[in-house]
Amino acid sequence: MQKRKLGNSTLEVSALGLGCMSMSYGYGPPGDKQKMIEVIQAAVAQGVTFFDTAEVYGPFTNEELVGEALAPFRGQVAIATKFGFRLIDGKQAGLDSRPEHIKQVAEASLKRLKVEAIDLFYQHRVDPDVPIEDVAGAVKDLIHAGKVKHFGLSEAAAQTIRRAHAVQPVTALQSEYSLWWRNPEADVLPTLEELGIGFVAFSPLGKGFLTGKIDENTTFDSTDFRNVVPRFTADARKANKALVDQLSAIAARKNVTAAQLAIAWLLAQKPWIVPIPGTTKRHRLEENNGSASLALTPDDLLEIDSATSKITVQGERYPEHLNRMVGR
Repeated sequence: MQKRKLGNSTLEVSALGLGCMSMSYGYGPPGDKQKMIEVIQAAVAQGVTFFDTAEVYGPFTNEELVGEALAPFRGQVAIATKFGFRLIDGKQAGLDSRPEHIKQVAEASLKRLKVEAIDLFYQHRVDPDVPIEDVAGAVKDLIHAGKVKHFGLSEAAAQTIRRAHAVQPVTALQSEYSLWWRNPEADVLPTLEELGIGFVAFSPLGKGFLTGKIDENTTFDSTDFRNVVPRFTADARKANKALVDQLSAIAARKNVTAAQLAIAWLLAQKPWIVPIPGTTKRHRLEENNGSASLALTPDDLLEIDSATSKITVQGERYPEHLNRMVGR
């Protein structure tokens, strides 16, 4: 698989990473540990060198899974993890990006991941109670101590990115970006391009919706957080199917899947964008990774933009309490 550099940094990773959250958390019951290890190791065999996790996924169990699965490949892969939530008795209890807490999280994550340094350490969500300069300073200390290699932000606004970058260069911003969530194009992507910061796109398949395998009759497990996402109500799914229908029609003419077309579209936007689709299935891993070799022409991109721009996606991408945490 081709490699990409995250902005002007020295961090070079595979053009597609692997989001590991769904293996432990968020989309139904956790997967079988041994099978999930096999999926992660299959990703390495297919050329993936960039893996995404966080302490809150589980919590803690996803970092442990990723650490165990990637132990044989130390030095060959990059692992990104995140800090910034307060956890009490294994449950999220608000945000906490106090410098002393960041350093505690780093020490715990290093142990779970079985590494000597965290390749990319993101602030998971911007904490309004802690100046971003203090957050960047804490990560700068960890970098100087050799415990972290690169600093990242997740779902931060352009002005926050600028303030953080002035204290400690930001290697990457991670946010949702796909054909059904294009808001980063307004302010965030131009800011990243100006500052030389990479973009890591999570949910490049719209939490599974852009695969075409979900419709208004789909039911989700009771532990699947899509149950509380406004964009996934039955009415919204019925309305939003129009976008997937357009995508599927173009994909069929190119003899690829809708998922492959959606990921290839993201890769074509900027050479410093790295999508991290998540999956728990090896055949989906292979399908997703196949998109890295799908080259779209300017005419293809024009057709995709033209077809999808006529459709207004229905429903917020997060419930209100989570919406308040993004874009700060």
